[in-house]
Amino acid sequence: MNPHRKARLAYRAATLLTRLPWPVLRALANGLAWLWMTFNARESRVTRRNLELAYPALDSVERTRLQRDVLRSTALQALETLRLWTRPAAHNLRDHLRERHGEALYDAALASGKGVIVAAPHFGNWELLNQWLASRGQIAIVYKPPEDAAGDAFLQLVRGGDNVQQVRAEGTAVRQLLKVLKDGGATGILPDQQPKAGDGVFVPFFGMQALTMTLVNRLAERTGATVLYGWCERTGPGMQFALHIEASAPALADPDPLVAGTALNAGIERIARRDPAQYQWTYKRFTLRPDGSGEADPYATATHPH
Repeated sequence: MNPHRKARLAYRAATLLTRLPWPVLRALANGLAWLWMTFNARESRVTRRNLELAYPALDSVERTRLQRDVLRSTALQALETLRLWTRPAAHNLRDHLRERHGEALYDAALASGKGVIVAAPHFGNWELLNQWLASRGQIAIVYKPPEDAAGDAFLQLVRGGDNVQQVRAEGTAVRQLLKVLKDGGATGILPDQQPKAGDGVFVPFFGMQALTMTLVNRLAERTGATVLYGWCERTGPGMQFALHIEASAPALADPDPLVAGTALNAGIERIARRDPAQYQWTYKRFTLRPDGSGEADPYATATHPH
């Protein structure tokens, strides 16, 4: 079947699913989290290991409670996102964005004409943040394309719009982003994804050495663009969110990637600690280890070596 046809069918299915009342969708999310936990699914295993690494002081009862909360939040975020994708952005911003902090900071940075880089950690609901950014003007969003062509077509369909330029995280991405910023535009980057070996630097994150991207500081250093943190934090049970736009430390644009990476991760960690359950702990953030450290992949076990 044509990938675009598959994407349209997936969109229709998502639309039908998200027509269910929100309390029903919330119950489905809780049920999915229960299944992950009960059957020791990948999401549950990775979350548990991440919490062991990032919060070693928690006792087993506290860690299990946080693990359960993370899985519920993760499942909820997936259904929230489908609901946001299948409704008009203006409707979403009106009905779900109950608080707005830092709008003037973003607007002033954009009006300066120097370009804006929004570092958006995987916290709360970043798709609602994307919709808010697009409401303020053109935004170039960096994304990792799915291997499946239909999956990529689906993302183009649900994230597309007159103000959204989706930039594939490959090949010519840096050149495209440099042009956007030099023209005074804005770009959104998810800064807490592990880059490929050799494409980043190892700096602290929750007490662990984590391979961290250098893209943000390279773009900021070469263009003079303003770097801001942005996130939409869940504040209530009925898809209520608070927008936060905050200034970053000047060190994020430091020419030394170790200095810049350390500052970047410190900001991400501060945001994640606001409500650890809303951070994406289902992602294997620490698989790659520093050369010569002797450390093994912390997620690998005899049963699940990869």
